[in-house]
Amino acid sequence: MPNRQNIATSIQSRLNTKFVGRQLHYYPSLTSTMEAAKKVAGEEVVEGTVVIADEQTSGRGRLGRAWLSPKGSLAMSIILKPSVSSLPQLVMIASLAVVRAIRKVAGLEAQIKWPNDVLIKEKKVCGILIESEVKGDRVNFAIIGIGVNVNIDPSAFAEISPLATSLSHELGKEVSKAELAGALLCELERLYLEAQAGAPIHREWQAHMETLGRWIQVRAGESVERGKAETVTEHGNLILRRADGSLAEIIVGDVTVIKD
Repeated sequence: MPNRQNIATSIQSRLNTKFVGRQLHYYPSLTSTMEAAKKVAGEEVVEGTVVIADEQTSGRGRLGRAWLSPKGSLAMSIILKPSVSSLPQLVMIASLAVVRAIRKVAGLEAQIKWPNDVLIKEKKVCGILIESEVKGDRVNFAIIGIGVNVNIDPSAFAEISPLATSLSHELGKEVSKAELAGALLCELERLYLEAQAGAPIHREWQAHMETLGRWIQVRAGESVERGKAETVTEHGNLILRRADGSLAEIIVGDVTVIKD
């Protein structure tokens, strides 16, 4: 079995980044890459530091949900130091980086379910979690957590099999996790720098949004909105047209497609 240093070196050898992934901590197994990244981020860590694990035993998703991350999956957390105004763009940057990396490495076309799930053929292949520490007008750190189903058999896990897929399941063969991780980190840095320079990355994000044009229900706590998803704003909010024709701007929520 390759040792930790060999795997980290294999990933870093594929990078053409300036800072993302230049500091890389690889672990065969962790409770959570997000928790490990938080511990590192509390120190004087350089921007772009990455924590990667082959397996998470207590992975976390959005809204407090558990995220299944068995061996064969890819879990990573990237520490960034954006401006406060750039925080809403991180989910766009992360999901677009995943879409681009999957296309480059696996040749598969993926779509985005608002706000941050990546799907292939309407089944979830990747989840994204953003957490940050902000004091006043300064972001101490932001962490992008990304979990990709790379080489797992979804049918082996009853809790996800109806809703999830993996790259190997779609291709019928295994995918190099080092190659995928390298491509993902390169695309993430590229998008991050473009967004900081003022590029309208929400347009590409919108172009890959499978949610748009569909009748959906959005639940946020006890609040529920129903309507047709029309567009997204440059800050990543979802514009929903209710049945009565009025518009709602959704900042956060859990989306369910309303079947015909």
